[in-house]
Amino acid sequence: MRHLIIASAFTMLAGCGVETATTAATSASIKKQEVEEGKRTQERSQQKIDQMQQQMQQRAQDAGGKE
Repeated sequence: MRHLIIASAFTMLAGCGVETATTAATSASIKKQEVEEGKRTQERSQQKIDQMQQQMQQRAQDAGGKE
């Protein structure tokens, strides 16, 4: 009987460990996706900034040529 109780306790504790590991892996996967999305957003923002700078330079050159 004592062995059965110990085996049951061990099984329950092992199950908790598996659940914790699964939760940690899921959290890590979600965090990785968030980081990747953040990088994509940053790249898009940088592209827009670069485009705006080019437009401003072009307008400045156009304005300078008219004077």
